[in-house]
Amino acid sequence: MIIFDNVTKVYDDNKTVALENLSFTVEKGEFVFLVGHSGAGKSSIIRMLLCEERPTSGKVIVNGFDIGTLSQKQIPELRRSLGVVFQDFRLLPNRTVYDNVAFAMHVVGAPTKQIRRRVPEVLSLVDLAHKARAYPSQLSGGEQQRVSMARALANNPSILIADEPTGNLDLKRSDEIMAILDRINQKGTTVVMATHAEKIVNSMQKRVITLDMGALVRDEEKGGYEVGI
Repeated sequence: MIIFDNVTKVYDDNKTVALENLSFTVEKGEFVFLVGHSGAGKSSIIRMLLCEERPTSGKVIVNGFDIGTLSQKQIPELRRSLGVVFQDFRLLPNRTVYDNVAFAMHVVGAPTKQIRRRVPEVLSLVDLAHKARAYPSQLSGGEQQRVSMARALANNPSILIADEPTGNLDLKRSDEIMAILDRINQKGTTVVMATHAEKIVNSMQKRVITLDMGALVRDEEKGGYEVGI
């Protein structure tokens, strides 16, 4: 599903070593937290998963695609197999909840009949079916993040990437988001989540990959939030 094999990433502009000889594998159906201080390498991993960056050396495989050699024409195919949830929601303010989710399907050319069937399904999954005609400005922060999650799930991705999805939410709303992510994972979707949320990591008892200065320092099957080791 995801393979990082001895991956090093050096950014050309400032020669920063973001990842150094990093190796790990994420199997289908796993739920994995990426933790570490700012600058530990979490964002570089996520950018590579999305093929926004490529390794300087080593190999990154995502859903069978070799990120290092992937052609520009293949990138959309890779990204269609991924769902992404960001900290800042990134919703279209002038479109309804329904249309925000449907937009993700329109851009990949999904037929109208499929969109009409799928959008209510994913809105129900995130407990927002009753908000389908609302606009983002009419929603709480937690509800907006759930719309973002529904949009990420619209095309039935095999991997869901969550980049600090609870960063702008209070504890109660964060717990709601994590319950939904857990439910999504239990249905078979692989979840990779980067976070600083210590309480969430400790309470979930999922696999934890801890990074420090671009290197893997801990990989525990049911770990807790431990950085600065």
